Amino acid sequence: MEHTVIKRRELLVGAALTAALVPLQHAAAALPGANPTRALENVMSTQTFTKTTPPDWLLAFWKEIDAKTFGKGFDCFTQDAICNLGVADWHGREAIRENLRAFIDTGFTAHHDVTEYWDGGSLKVFRGIVTMTPDDKSKPVVRPTMTHFFYMDKADPTKVSHWYGAVGPVSFG
Repeated sequence: MEHTVIKRRELLVGAALTAALVPLQHAAAALPGANPTRALENVMSTQTFTKTTPPDWLLAFWKEIDAKTFGKGFDCFTQDAICNLGVADWHGREAIRENLRAFIDTGFTAHHDVTEYWDGGSLKVFRGIVTMTPDDKSKPVVRPTMTHFFYMDKADPTKVSHWYGAVGPVSFG
């Protein structure tokens, strides 16, 4: 397993980027259905991460979406899991499943590639690329980047209790 240390300069750059994005978080909080309290986390802590291969549960989850089957791969979530994917604020495993199904059914097929995975024990982080192929062949295929944070459940650390994710943008047009 590979261990990586984040240097002070990288930490400062990350902090600067975060500070630059705070006004955007507040603007997003004003959108309908947004949860403004999720942008107000101020607890500081230190956590060690290991860069490793993505776990089977994560790959099974993306496979369910890519195959449009929406089955057992969603068992990685607790029954009462929360998903904040972009501006979404979905509560419960079934709400996550059904909202993702409704989104995917808007006229495209997705294929998720996990390019980097970091395991921090109670927090899993990864980035990747999702290839979105429209059903309408006259529209272009897009490949936005994605970054996701999976907070594991305290009572059952094999399950995700909270998922924060960002994908895109899918276009600037």
